[in-house]
This record gives sequence, structure tokens and C-alpha cells, in this order.
Amino acid sequence: MFGPKTHCVVVVGAQWGDEGKGKVVDVLAERADLVVRYQGGANAGHTVDTGAGGGEFVLHQIPSGILQGAVCVVGNGVVLDPEQLFAELDALTARGVRTEHKLHVSDRAHLTLPYHKLLDRAREQKEKIGTTGRGIGPTYEDKYGRRGIRVGDLRNLVRAQELVRARVEAANEMLELLGRSHGSGALKDMERASAEEHVHLLERLAPRLLPLAVDSGRVVWEALERGESVLLEGAQGALLDVDHGTYPYVTSSNTTAGGAAVGVGIGPTAIDAVLGVVKAYTTRVGNGPLPTEAEPKIAERIRELGGEFGATTGRPRRCGWFDAVVVRYAVRINGLTGLAVTKLDVLDTFAEIPVCVGYKLDGEIIDSMPADVETIGRVEPIYETLPGWQKELTEARRLADLPAAARAYVDRLQDLAGAPVRYVSVGTRRDQIIEVN
Repeated sequence: MFGPKTHCVVVVGAQWGDEGKGKVVDVLAERADLVVRYQGGANAGHTVDTGAGGGEFVLHQIPSGILQGAVCVVGNGVVLDPEQLFAELDALTARGVRTEHKLHVSDRAHLTLPYHKLLDRAREQKEKIGTTGRGIGPTYEDKYGRRGIRVGDLRNLVRAQELVRARVEAANEMLELLGRSHGSGALKDMERASAEEHVHLLERLAPRLLPLAVDSGRVVWEALERGESVLLEGAQGALLDVDHGTYPYVTSSNTTAGGAAVGVGIGPTAIDAVLGVVKAYTTRVGNGPLPTEAEPKIAERIRELGGEFGATTGRPRRCGWFDAVVVRYAVRINGLTGLAVTKLDVLDTFAEIPVCVGYKLDGEIIDSMPADVETIGRVEPIYETLPGWQKELTEARRLADLPAAARAYVDRLQDLAGAPVRYVSVGTRRDQIIEVN
């Protein structure tokens, strides 16, 4: 993706997340000088199989480019769980990954603290949105309510501790109200946050976090001014975007490419290309509509073949067929200039593979994504059935190595999506990504 006129590339998920972005970023990061995470928090996991005895890594907040030796930045659009960050950092160091002077954190990033997680779990018991309970929503609520605590606030530790006392007091009042409204049971008896524990937590974090703190926008801008290659990495997927996803079953941030500029602190004209990552089929975790969800027996087969269990929670993912309506929508709202198709090998054993080419709603054919979940829940997918290849793809290293039916399948996805396929993945390892020239 990088070239003489392409220095800044955004990688986004073009479905409901879990598309394999971490693996794609890991491969692209070999040619990147800087990799920046621009939104989300510790609720998303990127799994990377480095192969060649390196093993598998699961990263939740540190950009996966760290595994290729790139300098990594956690941008201001991220809500940062500092304890999770340092747990990841220590685990990488223990496994021999060099991290010293390789990781920076925006001083404008908001902190996810224990009281956020208590609120998240309490609300999830009542509202059943399908959150991970990692405190993401409540942290963004504090951010947009202008009452959050940012990394840079730790430079004045006394002031930050005053802020956290006030936030813990307010959180406990909300937990009390939620418990009362719920009546009896686990929510009523849920623990309350300790102000003193939060005060001591900030005291412990400051000496380790502040040396990593930077103006992320300036770091990215200066890298581009030097002609370096910059990769902006999103979490989740386009259909989980708080504005453009299947609201309210979405995350709390802008996962789409427009969020990349805001989430790192650069202008949109600095972005040269946007790569959308899609699975060769469709999955989602949690509640909300999934028009192409397969019947239970087929869904279980895909789940087992693809190892479709959440990297963060271990929850089984719901599985179904490729939905071209969803991907066309993602192409439009992200301005995708290319696609990376992952997990093509998961479909190796299927004799026939349905692909959704449109929807039928109340007897009318539609080819766009409705705005409300009630309507999305009522659409009937219109399928086109393509022949399977029933051959193992894991040894393919060039597009020409693919069986004719597999090549035809990729070509059809490209035509339906309206964006060129740039990469095809046929396995979990780094060497199992085919670059399409």
C-alpha cells in the first residue's frame, strides 16, 4: 500500500469487527515507520500469528505494529486502560519483543479506570447491549460530558486525584440508583468504587505513564513531513461505528476512516489511502441484527473452522455468509481504496457458498443499509450461490496459486463491493497473506 505518493494509510474493519485487522496491520507494518491506534479501548483484541516459532500474540491496546519493530502510538481518540496497557507491555517484553522507546501515548487520551468498568457492567445487566464490560462506554461518556481524566492530567497529580475523587463519588451514586431501579439480585449488591484506591492507582501510574506521553498529532505530522510511512489502525468495524453502525448495538467511538484523522490529530488531507479488511464470510459478537446469519448447524461449522471466538472475551461469534450490502456501505462511508479479504481458507470444504447481493424488505428489493435496527432485522437477504473449490488454500502464495473457483469467488466479492482487492489471506501466519499486484 505504501509508495512514492502513499505515505499515510488507514486500516479499518469493513464489517462488524474481528475481520483480521491485526494480522493485516502486522504485515503492512513491516514497511511502516509509525503505527498509530486511533480509537476504541481494551474492548477490542488484535490476534497476530507471527509464525516461524514466534507464536501468537493478542494485543488489546498496543498497536500490532510493535511486533514488526515499528514505533507505535496510542492516539488521543483511544480510551486508555493503563493497567491493561502495562500488562501487555510487560508480556511483550517477557517474550523478547523490544518495546523500549517504541511506544508513545497521546497526552490527550482519556483514562479508563476501575469505576468505569463497574458502571459498564451494571448498565449491561439492565440494558443488554452486548458490551465487553471493559468500561469503554462510560469513559467516552465522561469524555464527551467534559468530565474525563486524561493522560496529561497526571502531570498535576494532586489535581488529578481531586478529579478522580469527584468522579468516583458520582459513579457510586449512579451505581446506587441502578441498584435500586433493578430491585434485587446481583446488580443491587454490586460493589462500589473506592476513591482511595483510585487515588493510589493514579499515584502508581503517573511515573510510568508520563514518560510515554506525547502530542500524538505532532508526532504523526512530523513523521509525514520527513516522508516516513504512517499506518493508522482502527479497532472494531464500520458497522459498529457510533454514527454509522447498527445503533444502538455499536461501540462508543467512530470506527470509520473519518475517525482516524480526529483520533490521531491530523487533517483528513494527510490520508492517502484507506484499506478495508473483510472476512470471506461475516461474523459479529454480541447483540444486534446480522442479516446473513447462517442456520445454527452451518454457523457452528464456520465457527469451528474459523476459530470464531472473541479475542477479548472468548465469546463465540455469530457466523454467516458474506454480505455485499454491508461491505458496499463500508466502502462508501470509509472511502475505501482497497480491500483485504481474510480467512478465505475457512471456506475450503464448502461445495457451494452463498453470497448476499441485496436485501428484500416488505417485498421490495433494496441494495443499501437501512438506518434503524428494527428494519435491518426484517430484511431478507438475496443470495447468489457460487461454487466452492474444495481444495486447501493454505499453501497458496500468489493469486495464480488459487483454484479457479476460489479466484472467481474473490473476483465476485470485488465486483459486488465496488473496491479492488489488494490482499487475500489464506491462513493465520504472516506468510499466508497474498499481495495482489
